[in-house]
Amino acid sequence: MYIAAKLFLMKTTTFKIVLIVLISFATATFTNKAFAQNNSAASKDYFTVENYYKVKWGYADEFIGLWKKNHYPLLKKAQEKGDIINVKAEKPRYHSGEDTRWDFKVSIVFKNAALAFDENLTTPYKAQLYPDTAQLTKDEQHRFELLIAHWDVMVEDVSLQ
Repeated sequence: MYIAAKLFLMKTTTFKIVLIVLISFATATFTNKAFAQNNSAASKDYFTVENYYKVKWGYADEFIGLWKKNHYPLLKKAQEKGDIINVKAEKPRYHSGEDTRWDFKVSIVFKNAALAFDENLTTPYKAQLYPDTAQLTKDEQHRFELLIAHWDVMVEDVSLQ
């Protein structure tokens, strides 16, 4: 009797474990598919802009420092709100010829095109983040004095399938 009861308990415990694993797997699979469908539907509206900056020779690090100090926090606030999906900054490892040179690139993925062109997207956060607006204005003016050129490129993904 003792052996039969032990075998029964082992079988039911094993059965319960297998059942839990199967249910967990099915739930995870269903959830991932639903998330992927929702995420791909939302990502169709995403709008990406690449901002290129060409800075006076020798001033790229100062420009990037000012950008990180004064502009990036505003973008982070818009990202926290959900208006911006992602911000990525890059600089070239090696420089190229003067005619094709850029010193800093920022790729911003907006929730949609309307937000990408909203001139007041970050305005509500300026007073909150920078109580000394005179200093912010002075720093931003200096940042733009360091620029030789700035251009924005609206990009879209190309399927390789």
